[in-house]
Amino acid sequence: MTSPERYEAALGSIEDELDDRIAHYSSLGHELERHRIEQRTRYDLEMIREIGHCQSMENYSLHFDGRERGQRPYCLLDFFAACAKQFHGNPDKFLVIMDESHVTLPQVGGMYYGDRSRKESLIEHGFRLPTAADNRPLKIPEFQKLVPQMVYVSATPGERELRHLCEITGQSLPNGLLHAKSGGGAGQADRDKKHPDSESLYHMVQHIDGIAKMEIRPTGLLDPEIEVRPTSGQVADLLSEINIRIEQGERTLVTVLTIKFAEEVSQYLNQMGVKAHYLHSEIDTIERTEIINALRIGHIDVIVGINLLREGLDIPEVSLVAIFDADRQGFLRNERSLLQTIGRAARNVNGHVLLYADSMSPAMRASIQQTLERRERQQASNEANGVVPKTIQKALPKMNSDVDDLIAGTSTSKDGTRRLIAKKGGRKEGDWAQKLNIGAGAWAAGDGQDGSSGQNSNNSIGKSNIQLTYDEPDDVLSGLEPSQIQDLLGELRSAMKEAAKNLDFEEAARLRDRVFELEQRL
Repeated sequence: MTSPERYEAALGSIEDELDDRIAHYSSLGHELERHRIEQRTRYDLEMIREIGHCQSMENYSLHFDGRERGQRPYCLLDFFAACAKQFHGNPDKFLVIMDESHVTLPQVGGMYYGDRSRKESLIEHGFRLPTAADNRPLKIPEFQKLVPQMVYVSATPGERELRHLCEITGQSLPNGLLHAKSGGGAGQADRDKKHPDSESLYHMVQHIDGIAKMEIRPTGLLDPEIEVRPTSGQVADLLSEINIRIEQGERTLVTVLTIKFAEEVSQYLNQMGVKAHYLHSEIDTIERTEIINALRIGHIDVIVGINLLREGLDIPEVSLVAIFDADRQGFLRNERSLLQTIGRAARNVNGHVLLYADSMSPAMRASIQQTLERRERQQASNEANGVVPKTIQKALPKMNSDVDDLIAGTSTSKDGTRRLIAKKGGRKEGDWAQKLNIGAGAWAAGDGQDGSSGQNSNNSIGKSNIQLTYDEPDDVLSGLEPSQIQDLLGELRSAMKEAAKNLDFEEAARLRDRVFELEQRL
């Protein structure tokens, strides 16, 4: 998409920068780095000339864009401005809404500094030219300058958003923001630590004008009741509360401070007959989604997590949230974290929160105060308008549907039959579903919506509409009768011919190989 003139100018500019870099390393006597950058860049130049691109082409964007060193790169916000100018005659006529801004706005600064740290290391050791650092994310001041109209959306706004609002509207900063170093604007606040004497979030929000508050829920749901209990015997106390929720068909979330404690609590609950599993950073994203879906359906009664049970987790079936070490000071137990965790119980009419602590920290006091005030406002609104609170109705995930099929190891064919499509060898040994005797084979045997964990898939073959496919684990096939294998062979041969007819020869070959394996088994 680059004009021939700009194209040649960019290649010449890259070569000039390369010559400067070679001279720089030669003057320092760094022969390895000199050889490395020369070989890498000349290879890239040759690839660009021959086929129009090379690996990591984006690192040469400054030369192709015609930007100056240090100038920010172009981004999607420039496209928004161009569209606004084209269709509305004003480049400022577009709106950006930043959801969960207390998390996403700091990530803007985090992206820049993370990218910069990595690029500086590559440049220093001769893997990249210095202009590679100019292909970067935006800094926070650049980001905020590009956005003409911004709506920050958060139940727990952060200091950066509040500071930005004060600067834009000319308001004096509350004490909670005054302790930050002056002179750097919103961007400087990224690197400032919050002073221990700062006001709480609750008090800061009261002193700033221009914050639109939406605190009345149309569902009429009240913020959950909060109860503080001593830490002595906390796990046994929690177990009794969990059992009450299980009898009512409801779920529980538990938050702790360490991975080890999460696993220990989960193990204890399982030993006591409660289907529980931990959820922390060492579990990959797909498995996390699978565990949360299993909780909603009822295959799991309790999830024990650390910092994953916060923003964006919407589980109406959860009526109890328990927070261990609630009085500990720090990131995981500050006012914002406590409020977000408490909010996970605000989707259920029976929402209840247990804070296990032996003292009352300032964060606990502020979060409890906010929750109680919102609860009172909602209660008054309900009474004034005759609203009866109702638990949010949200469709349950189906373990045989689209994305969840791939996660659960099941698939639905055109005729409505469900197939197990786990890789040969089945689930990895000792994974969460295997420990709890649930998973693809178990919940594919029933409809998965009644809260039961289903029956063993080996026993259900031939008794339901489940069919096996060519890549089914051998340990499942070992439970088949010869007649059932013959039926499967007939199906596979038909599918193989259909794949060949559709010119999907790779699929046909896989089916052919599986047919051969089954014939050998017979």
